Amino acid sequence: MSSNQTIPLSPAQRSKIRRLSAYKQPAPGEEAGELNIVPYLDIVMNIIVFIMASLSVVFLTTIDTTPPAIGGGKTREQIKSKALNLTVVIVGEGISLKTSSGNIATGCTSIGEGMAVPKSAGRHNYAELSRCVRELKRQNERFADETQVTLTANPDTDYQVVISVIDALRKDSEGILFPDVHFGVGR
Repeated sequence: MSSNQTIPLSPAQRSKIRRLSAYKQPAPGEEAGELNIVPYLDIVMNIIVFIMASLSVVFLTTIDTTPPAIGGGKTREQIKSKALNLTVVIVGEGISLKTSSGNIATGCTSIGEGMAVPKSAGRHNYAELSRCVRELKRQNERFADETQVTLTANPDTDYQVVISVIDALRKDSEGILFPDVHFGVGR
């Protein structure tokens, strides 16, 4: 026989080919061609839930500040003679105020010793601080234009106390006081 001739199949051979090529349901163990990702997704979801539950949510608040300019851009001679140069120091006993002229005494009526705004009943008095700062601005018409104040605090001062002092320094019920609050470092 030559190679170009095809040999006819017997009926038994044709029957076997039809039987082997017919589709049939695979047995449960024969499904190796499919990837079962359900257990993998369960593990991933559990990890995501664990991570989300263990994260702590932190809210950040920023306060825009600008570096202080000595006396608001004035010359040294003008600063020595005309500027208030208010510095606020938060300490354990209360809030101390310092100006170019010296320390502000208790009650904010004069220069002298003592805490300008002492604690009352163990708490800082922010309304008294605003009143005191307003009084300082009223003492001289040159101080009315000042907008800068330097704030310094003891290292153990609570963050909320610092923010409340900033709020009391920026404005009161009568209007703007010192909107440009700068942070200083105590020496």
